[in-house]
Amino acid sequence: MILEKGSMESNLECFLDCTTPLVQSQFLPKSEMRNLNKLWHPWEREKVEYFTLSDLWNCYDELSAYGAGVPINLDNGETLVQYYVPYLSAIQIFTSNSSFNSLREETDSVCETRDSFSDSYSEESSESEKLSRWDGCSSEEGVFEHENLWRINDRLGCLYFQYFERSTPYGRVPLMDKINGLSQRYPGLMSLRSVDLSPASWMAVAWYPIYHIPMGRTIKDLSTCFLTYHTLSSSFQDMELEDELGSTERKQREREGISLPPFGLATYKMQGDVWASSKTGRDQERLVSLWSVADSWLKQLRVQHHDFNYFTGIRRG
Repeated sequence: MILEKGSMESNLECFLDCTTPLVQSQFLPKSEMRNLNKLWHPWEREKVEYFTLSDLWNCYDELSAYGAGVPINLDNGETLVQYYVPYLSAIQIFTSNSSFNSLREETDSVCETRDSFSDSYSEESSESEKLSRWDGCSSEEGVFEHENLWRINDRLGCLYFQYFERSTPYGRVPLMDKINGLSQRYPGLMSLRSVDLSPASWMAVAWYPIYHIPMGRTIKDLSTCFLTYHTLSSSFQDMELEDELGSTERKQREREGISLPPFGLATYKMQGDVWASSKTGRDQERLVSLWSVADSWLKQLRVQHHDFNYFTGIRRG
């Protein structure tokens, strides 16, 4: 389920609202609460709400097939609906050592993950997946140049899986199709719960426009592409994320599940003022703020995110 548009929102706020997943949630049995990682869940709570990754992906099932419809108000007073298809751009999943090891035993497979340090972000590479084999939390083949940076500590957790898309938009498959394919080799992509994941777990979703209704209008800003960043961990549920869309209506909707509004954002081909209204300057400030948070997040994790670099004009040799 994706949150719907509220009244009196700007086009940017509307896009963020329409593409925010509202995930079906469950409550952790009290018998399991004592087993939570205290570094990731330091607060004493009577109830712990969580979601499974499979329920998160279900939010993107219909959108992957038909697109997310975003109502847009034009300066001339007209309204149209622009449709965007979600694609998995990047994901990193960190778990506790115990969860990771038990998962390996159940699947009897070796956790594989892509080496983000060895990427050369040239457009010439045809590989969208480069996977390097891990033994527990360390690289078997020593592919990382900076091993000390990837000596996973207790707070960060153990890297179970990561993926960074590098194909051109036309060579990608929608998010749900990508997840279904990856989960055949990495079942944790379906079975893991948000309470099992460290605060460093995240994903980025690329949203590409496909068409708008009514058709026939040529508006440059409707070709804008978006990159939204979302946390996958329950650790942030009790924290007040900077979200200016907060309203009584939204809070009521959040009771139906766990909302995962983007903590970061990047855009590509943004022109004109369809998305950044000049009336108050609020949209532009929010764009800058969300981009800054995404940039800071990637730097803290020492991650080179191909789509982010491309969207923001950064070229890596």
